[in-house]
Amino acid sequence: MFTQNFKNEVVEIREHKIGLGKSKLIKIPVDRLPTGTIIEIPVYVFNGTQKGPTVLLQGGLHGDEVNSIELVRRMLIDKNYKIHKGCVIVVPLLNVFGFLNLSRDIHGKDVNRSFPGNKKGSLAGRMAYYLMKEITKNVDFAIDFHTGGAQRSNFPQIRYTSEDKNAFQLAKIFNAPLLFASKLIPKSFRNQCYKNNIPVIVYEGGESLRLDENAIQQGINGTLRVLKHFEMIDKNIEIPKNTSVIISKKRMWIRAKVAGLFNPTVKNGAFVLKGQVLGHIMDTYGETNFAVKAPADGYIISKNNFPIVNMGDALFHFGNA
Repeated sequence: MFTQNFKNEVVEIREHKIGLGKSKLIKIPVDRLPTGTIIEIPVYVFNGTQKGPTVLLQGGLHGDEVNSIELVRRMLIDKNYKIHKGCVIVVPLLNVFGFLNLSRDIHGKDVNRSFPGNKKGSLAGRMAYYLMKEITKNVDFAIDFHTGGAQRSNFPQIRYTSEDKNAFQLAKIFNAPLLFASKLIPKSFRNQCYKNNIPVIVYEGGESLRLDENAIQQGINGTLRVLKHFEMIDKNIEIPKNTSVIISKKRMWIRAKVAGLFNPTVKNGAFVLKGQVLGHIMDTYGETNFAVKAPADGYIISKNNFPIVNMGDALFHFGNA
């Protein structure tokens, strides 16, 4: 279980010191547009009147993951979620450049493959550097919000590091519909935090450039469960619970064996049986109709919503319980 030896009660970001009972908006400049417009990362700090954990809630590490941005935004503006104990640091949108360009990356570089970053490096590297150097150094644990990419919609899920017992505890407290351990990716935010002994859970829900109300609400509810568990918010706030399913390490992508028009027939998150038809791939002339079947009993973790597929394209992310 979590240690109660949380970090300092005073949060310091860019020479701003935010003590107990104080709140502050800090803007970290990272670059300028060619027009001269300054691009800043807005960082909101809400420090309660009592000492407790310092939590980072982060959206928009990838600029096209609008569900992550929206769910953090909604929590930010809701006055019912006042912080009484501990501190919450909120970054609604980290990758401002990617957001402006409807892009996952910045100038072709993925911020989430740029850690620990370099203050003299690429823009993605500088953004990663300032996140670790200025913000993450303060936190006891973080929730990193993400969204499926490339027309793939992720059913609401939490990913955690199997070697990190505290992250697993956080995953269970968050109580998303699906939970599973995933490998650390080199140069990712979660990997760098793991090296610094900062537990991180990654919430995934919905798809890029498309708002998904269920994914947004599941992300909000899970975050509130974590804050309530640590007595950071009003204990009387009611939050619905899920019957979480822990997915085993046996996960795979079900890929298209032929090209054509893809029509899925199962819902995202559904439990399916071995041999069950999950959808069909048809050619544009009506001459073929290929059935896509489940390789075993398990759950649909993610599904491809794009109707035109080529051989080898990912159709479903599938996992056993």
